[in-house]
Amino acid sequence: MSRLADNDQEMPLVTHLTELRSRLLRCVGAILVLFAGLFYFSQDIYALVAAPLRAYLPEGATMIATGVASPFLTPFKLTMVVALFLSMPVILHQIWGFIAPGLYKHEKRIAVPLLISSILLFYGGMAFAYFVVFPIMFGFFASVTPEGVSMMTDIGQYLDFVLTLFFAFGVAFEIPVATFLLIWVGIVDVATLRKSRPYVVVGCFVVGMVLTPPDVFSQTLLAVPMWMLFEAGLLFGAMVKRRDEHEEESAETAEESPSQDQPPSTQP
Repeated sequence: MSRLADNDQEMPLVTHLTELRSRLLRCVGAILVLFAGLFYFSQDIYALVAAPLRAYLPEGATMIATGVASPFLTPFKLTMVVALFLSMPVILHQIWGFIAPGLYKHEKRIAVPLLISSILLFYGGMAFAYFVVFPIMFGFFASVTPEGVSMMTDIGQYLDFVLTLFFAFGVAFEIPVATFLLIWVGIVDVATLRKSRPYVVVGCFVVGMVLTPPDVFSQTLLAVPMWMLFEAGLLFGAMVKRRDEHEEESAETAEESPSQDQPPSTQP
């Protein structure tokens, strides 16, 4: 179905594709501009990301590069990913500009806070992983290193590992948005989600067990925030749902009530 322009006329497919191409080029341009500005600091950026592991390396141990081009390609890859993450507000703005003309007013009212909260929660999940989970996890790995084994991690493998965790924690912190959308769209209702709370709690601990080291403390650090985020999404979803239902009831009441200016009908 074609999107509607501001003059309420359907836009042709060619116009859609042209606008989509221009917005994609803007997104790519934003990423490249940020990458060009950050590339000079690529070594410093990698040192910052590697700091949680380097803090727990044994005395005299260092990280290593087993690939010939790893000293260059690994910071290059990290800088590109950082540029992508930092350009997310621009990307979301372009996505919003493309889909906004096809939304109703009440959908626009919800969509903007969802877009903003999604990126903030994703950044929050990454920050939580870096400042809370990484020190505990790498401290645990260092403590269980067998005697006679030197802990010297390859920089490429480390980058792949932490990027996976950054993405996993960022997605995990999107639970409130996902819960809210499920309620708002009508896929599930609040009562069903409340009844499913025990399964959600178990699922959070299972995810924590998979993503963190096998100790109860680390698992709890991830599982409890995920559960609290689920409850937050449930709360806001219930509030918006009740408000929408109240507005619909008010609109129906206004349609059913006769107008005071209309004279009563008379029988011939």
